[in-house]
Formats: sequence, structure tokens, C-alpha cells
Amino acid sequence: MDPLTHAAAGALLAQGIAPRGELRRAAIVGAVAGLLPDADILIRSAGDPLYTIEFHRHFTHSLLFVPLGALLVALVLTPCLTGGLRIGRAWLYATVGMLQAGIADAMTSFGTHLFWPFADGRVAWNLVAVVDPVLTVIVVTAVVMSLRRIRAGPARIGLLAAGAYVALAFVQQERATSVALALANERGHTIERMQVKPTLGNIVLWRSVYEAGSRFYVDAVRVGPAGGTRVYPGQSVERFEPGAFGQVSEDSTQAQDIERFARLSDDYLVAYPGRDRLIGDIRYAMLPDSIMPLWAIALTPQDPDRHVEFVALRDSGAAVRRAFMAMLLGKSRDKVSDTPSQHNSDALQ
Repeated sequence: MDPLTHAAAGALLAQGIAPRGELRRAAIVGAVAGLLPDADILIRSAGDPLYTIEFHRHFTHSLLFVPLGALLVALVLTPCLTGGLRIGRAWLYATVGMLQAGIADAMTSFGTHLFWPFADGRVAWNLVAVVDPVLTVIVVTAVVMSLRRIRAGPARIGLLAAGAYVALAFVQQERATSVALALANERGHTIERMQVKPTLGNIVLWRSVYEAGSRFYVDAVRVGPAGGTRVYPGQSVERFEPGAFGQVSEDSTQAQDIERFARLSDDYLVAYPGRDRLIGDIRYAMLPDSIMPLWAIALTPQDPDRHVEFVALRDSGAAVRRAFMAMLLGKSRDKVSDTPSQHNSDALQ
């Protein structure tokens, strides 16, 4: 999730268990602890773009790291807090604040290494988007009200409201999944695997990606109130097979990077349409019915022992925004061409 939501959620959890006299200091400790796991963004390598992606939401978001990270926060902040706070109490507030970071990120589609080192795979429940303004408003409002009244009551109400919103997201996900499964059945497809994830900032419009045969099929599903649904059929694209790619030798650095990107993308890889040197992650796109990945790796066959480049393919032009809003509101929308925008095309030459 975004930093504001992490900080607010950490503060909210700490406020929910703090006595009145410690409520403000608890909020500070919880907020800092909620932000600390995302310091993993500083782990990077100038020569290896995939290194940063591999370690983002990695060990700092695991349950095992929580007590150690919380102790670090408590040791640093306790001497700085006016009015005094016992180290044990600070550690408790930091623990609950940091605990939400891994769990909250596991609710998103990008996921996190929640059970590292016992399990190395990412946990991604696909319930809420990385940025969800409704959830953010709930937790921020509860934190502010609790601080203004110097009472834990508003914080606890906020926690219940946030939990109710996540529960609603689960119901919405189940509805969208049922629609996507019915659509695949109508097409006569046998689904080998499927992901249904929310689009940016809402739990109404969902992106469905499933594999049947050697192809990925992408559709947008809107699940509105009172049982109303609408499907925006997308297209399909051939699955990328790393071993069958002949532009780089199998023992080269770039071949190894392809394998790394496949693991990071849960093997949802496609050759970027119209770009034979780009390999994209089909799970994400600017529009929920698009087969144009949101990011990709770029190969340089002329230099196979150089690490691949990581390329962001975001196109937030007016046509894309109009199409997204039309689907979000359940309206008909103009088709947006599945070709890179000009500024992206220039970057991919």
C-alpha cells in the first residue's frame, strides 16, 4: 500500500491498544513502524534493475522481521519522545504498527514475502489496490479523530470500518471471479490458472487474467451494487516460454534475468505486442481489459551478458483515463488502441 496508508494504519493500531495518557506517543511510534518496512526500496543495484524488484516487500515485510524491526524503532524513538515512554510499551506499539505493513501489502496484488524465510513465494490476496482512497480516508479519519479526542474509541471504530471494507472487497472479488469463470466456460476454455485483481483505487472494476492452453485471456469485470455486473471482453496473447526464446544464449546473463523475471511475475510472461525485445508481466496493465503490460524487461541481444533493462510502460493519456472511467461507471467506452503511446515508444527504441 502507499506510505500514507501504512503510516496511518500503524498509528491506528497503536492507538487502539494505548491508554489515554500514551495515545499520541503510541500513534507516533506506530506510524514510524508502519513505514519502516518500505525502507527496502533503498536496496538497489545500479547495474541490475531486477535486484530492487526482488527485494521490494521482501524480508522487511515478513512476520519474522516484525519483532526485530519493532525493537529497532522502539530503541530509536523512546529517547526522543517527550513525556517518556517505557521501552516495553514502545516495542508493543511498534510491533502492531509494523505487523500491519506485511499483512496490508499481502492484501494487494503485488504481494509480499510474508512467511520468509520458511516460504519464499509472495503472498498476494488481490483484495485491494496498492492505492485505495476509500481505505486511506477511513484510517486517516480515524487517526485524526482519535488524536483530537485523545481517546482510543475512534481508533477502534476505524479499525472495524477498515475491516468491514476489506471484507466487502473479498465479497467483490468472489463476485468478479464468478463472472470471469462463467465467461471462460462460455468460451469453452479449461482454465489452468487465473488471477482476478482490483483496479487502481476501487473494488468495483476488476481485471481477470486466466491461462488456457498456451494463451492468456484478459477481461475487465465490473461488479456494481445490487448484483449488477458488466463484462468488457479483452483480447488474448500467447504465453512467453523462456526456454524457447532464441535472441540470447541460454547461459547468458540476460537469459538468467528472464528466468528471474519469470519468478517475480509468477510466470505470467508475454512478449510485448509489437516489440520483439520486450517481455512483459501480463498481470498488470493501465486498462483492465488490455494485453499491453504495465512494465517489462528490455533485452539487448547484441550485449547478452549485460543485465536487462526494466521499462515502465505507463500511459495515462486522456483516452486511457476516459476508457477507465467509463468502465468504472459501467458505461460503454471507446476502444483504446493496444499500441504503446508515443512517449513510451521513444523510450523503447
